Amino acid sequence: MARASAELIAAFRRTISKLKDNAHYEWGHMGACNCGNLAQEIAHLSKAEIHQYAMQKHGDWNDQLIEYCPTSGYPMDLMISKLVAAGLTIDELKHLEKLSDPKILSHIEFPKRYELQKNKKEDVILYLETWALILENEWVGKFEVKISMENEKNIPSKVFA
Repeated sequence: MARASAELIAAFRRTISKLKDNAHYEWGHMGACNCGNLAQEIAHLSKAEIHQYAMQKHGDWNDQLIEYCPTSGYPMDLMISKLVAAGLTIDELKHLEKLSDPKILSHIEFPKRYELQKNKKEDVILYLETWALILENEWVGKFEVKISMENEKNIPSKVFA
């Protein structure tokens, strides 16, 4: 699962908000598709810039993720590197484009999880909202464990055991 961070969660929330507020969505457009909309928020690029970078290589997001090389110098690979640095994995990005990550789908009610359409804005929003909630729970969980561990350090029976 993606490495949860405040920045990544905020990028998800901005993407969701923009999509709900009628941001341009077009599954066949590299800068306005599932990955493209999230990439706009993480890489701070416009849909046109993302599309322009993508056209320097061949294939859709999945193809370019398969061929991703962080040292190629291609702008698309540099942008993908930003997504990875933000905490996402290549496999998660492949799944995002198809709305197919089993970990995320397992949190979507049955039978809707099997009815998601990769090119339907409402389904992309549901998928991103579900993923954001998973990340938020993971993020909060890290702090709860840390607080719990800090509290145990101050218990004399634990300290002197």
